[in-house]
Amino acid sequence: MRYTGPKVRLSRRAGTPLTRKAVSYFEKRPYPPGEHGRRVRRNSSDYAVRQAEKQKVRWYYDLTEKQMLRVYESAKKRTGRTGEEMLAELELRLATVVLRAGLAASIYAARQFVNHGHITVDGKKVDIPSYQVKPGQIISVREKSRNMVPFVEAAEGVHADDKIAGFLAVSHKDLRVAVVDRPKREQIPVPFDEQLVVEFYAR
Repeated sequence: MRYTGPKVRLSRRAGTPLTRKAVSYFEKRPYPPGEHGRRVRRNSSDYAVRQAEKQKVRWYYDLTEKQMLRVYESAKKRTGRTGEEMLAELELRLATVVLRAGLAASIYAARQFVNHGHITVDGKKVDIPSYQVKPGQIISVREKSRNMVPFVEAAEGVHADDKIAGFLAVSHKDLRVAVVDRPKREQIPVPFDEQLVVEFYAR
């Protein structure tokens, strides 16, 4: 199942900020939620460490367990390193591209924008958040959606990261983003050890 509870609480459970909003909250309370969150916990087993890393990635990209496994299986078939291919595939999901381009404030908002039909790929409406965008394709906000407050803010760069991902060419003013290349690991700004996720599924 996809997690639908408080996102900040999820970040504290994961041990790392999973959204921009969670960063300041996490700095104040960098321990798991609940009355026992502050307690020092015993060393985790190797399995628990790998499982926890897998959960972080799954929560960060807002995936179900079945979707996460499917991404791993797909990445395993590619010629590159499985972990890096897995992250590249996650970054090329339409919802992630919308987030990474600064067209949405969070992955949850990005998923909602796609689901509600506000996003186009090469001029055609696509309402599937998991849609795999290919290098050369153009993602933009539908003309009739551009006056909505979130997209007016996006056009002003409100949701943009300090540095746009190197595999994207973004025009916030035009609410338009082009995928120029398949993401390389150094271009993916996530604090995860993808090899632990590979080891979890390969066990």
